[in-house]
This record gives sequence, C-alpha cells and structure tokens, in this order.
Amino acid sequence: MAATDRPSRITFLVWRDTTHPDGGGSEVYVEHMARWLARRGHQVTIQCAAHGNAPADDVRDGVRFRRRGGRLSVYPRALAYLASPEGRRSDVVVDVHNGIPFASTLIRRRGVRVLVHHVHREQWQIIYPGRRGRIGWWLESWLAPRLYRGAPYVTVSESSRADLVGLGIAADRIALVRNGIDVPHPSRRQPRSVTPRLVVLGRLVPHKQVEHALDTVAALAPELPELSLDVIGEGWWHAELTEYAARLGVAGRVRFHGFVPDAERDALLDAAWLMLIPSVKEGWGIAVMEAAAHAVPAIGYASAGGITESIVADETGLLVISPAELTARTRDLLADTEARLSMGKKARERADGFGWAASAARFEELILRQD
Repeated sequence: MAATDRPSRITFLVWRDTTHPDGGGSEVYVEHMARWLARRGHQVTIQCAAHGNAPADDVRDGVRFRRRGGRLSVYPRALAYLASPEGRRSDVVVDVHNGIPFASTLIRRRGVRVLVHHVHREQWQIIYPGRRGRIGWWLESWLAPRLYRGAPYVTVSESSRADLVGLGIAADRIALVRNGIDVPHPSRRQPRSVTPRLVVLGRLVPHKQVEHALDTVAALAPELPELSLDVIGEGWWHAELTEYAARLGVAGRVRFHGFVPDAERDALLDAAWLMLIPSVKEGWGIAVMEAAAHAVPAIGYASAGGITESIVADETGLLVISPAELTARTRDLLADTEARLSMGKKARERADGFGWAASAARFEELILRQD
C-alpha cells in the first residue's frame, strides 16, 4: 500500500514514551514518526507503559497515547490491546523492540513492522549481571528473530543493521531510517563559555558510562583548574553518579541538570566546548547530532555501534578505544582551539542534512508497504 492511498490505523507498541522517567532517544524517534503520520492523516496510537508523569489516556499533537502496565506488564497489556476489537482494527503494528520483544506476531500475522534502534548484547550483563542478563539476551538474540520471522525491520544505522544480520535476520528485510534533528537549527542563545566546558546529554543509566566523563574531569582538573562538566538528563543511576563525583573530588565542577526544557538544553550546548558520549552502545546517537547543530564536536567510543556513524572520525569529532584515550583526546582538543572549532564547523554543516521530515517520510513509505 502506498503512503498516499488512504489513511491507515497505525499502532506503535513501545516500552516507554518521552514523558516516562526513563524515556530516551528511541522514544524521541518514535514520537517524531508518530506525529508525522498523524499530520499525514493517519490514526496513530502509541501503546506504552503507565507512569506518574502522564495520564493513562492522552492525545498530543494528534497522536493518541494509551499507557497501561509497568516495566514488564506493559508487554502482556500491549498484546491484550492488539487482541481487543479496537486493536484488531489496526492496519499496521510497529513493534518497537528495546531488548524484550512485544511478540505481536502471536496476535496477528500481517501488518507487523519491527523497529530496533540497536542490539543490547553488552547492556544485558551491565544492567542484569548473571542469569537474568543471560535470559534477556536469549529473548533478544534467539527468540525474537524467530517470533518476527518474515516481518520487515527498520533500524537507524548500518551498525545496527549488521548486528541484526548477525542474529540471523536477512539483510534484505532490514531498512535504514536514520534519526533526525530539528532544522533549521536554533540560533545561538548564549556565547561559547570562556572557560573549558564539557557536556554529556542522555539518560543516567549504567550503560551510558557517564562515570568515564567524570573520570576525565578528575584527570584533567589539576592542569585545567576552570574545567567543568554539564550533565543533561535524568535516570535511575543519578544518585550513584553524584556519589561517584563526590568520591573523585569533582562535585564542584560537575552540574547535574536533570531534564531541562529545550531552550535550556540549547543554551547549555551553546556554551559547551566538547560533548563526551562514553556509552557502551548507541543505535545512532541523537545527542551527537544535537550537539553538532550547535557546532560542538563529540568524542565517543569506536566500539559503540552507531556512534561511529553519527561522528565522522577526525572531521566532526573523535572516536577512541579506551577511557584513557578518551581523557587524552579530550585534553588534546581542549588545548587545540583551531582543530576544535574546525570540527565544530564541519559538525554543524553535516547536521543540516538530518532533518526529521525526510526520515519520517521514508519511515511512512516503508511501514505502509503491503506485506
């Protein structure tokens, strides 16, 4: 079915939404796609977990939100909705797979599309060491490919596509739709800081490894007495990070901002010299491109999947292989104003090509194709 034939009823099965305390980049992506589809005249429902920050039923920007269940019970509640008279009327179900599959193919044989940001091999043992992590990885790596046998996939980077192929999913079933950012980019709200300033943007959870950014600040503090770090975002690992900063003796140099409005986030990015993104794994790295829109280069790990695509190595930022190199290259770029500004300029120019509209149009085309 072509995207322009007729309006469709589209249901997204999502673990969280952006109002959830643990919401992150995957949810930002989903809601941009959902808003685009709603503006195009489709009936769009997001079925996700309930939480205290939003009502059970809500409509935002033309998208209907149904919040039911908790961290794990969201999965059977989603299947119950698909089996209901209303759920059965969905033309397309976008099963957003964040490690644990919704198993929507148990309810319906046609119209299922699978959206995967990245494979969670490393994260399972970081968050759930031992048996629970092994079970989680079995669900993702063995069960899910069999549940969705024959269903088309959408992912956000070549790295994630390669990981999915490694799980046995045929490459010709996996389409690529990258994350976007808001364009035109916001104008500068404040000048760049006159003192060296680093920024981290993302959820505060163990696999984001914000500790590595704190270690970098501690290592460079003796030679850069005015160095500071802004941490933008929130998550259940917040207390551990603040305690770690105190143990390192850098609590006075690090400000944990929590969730902030877009205008405040933009002002903080304007002020930053460098972004550090020391995650174990990213599907793409929306934060990298948001920093790029403010001419801020980023440094991340070469082993972190999609980071190797959102950062163009040695042009818009740097890729490193270890915490020690993260610190060393941060020192180098803070000291080399010419190189840092050149990378920031190239990052800004590249960011111009990543608007949400083009990504959403491609996403609509893909999910509305006939089975």
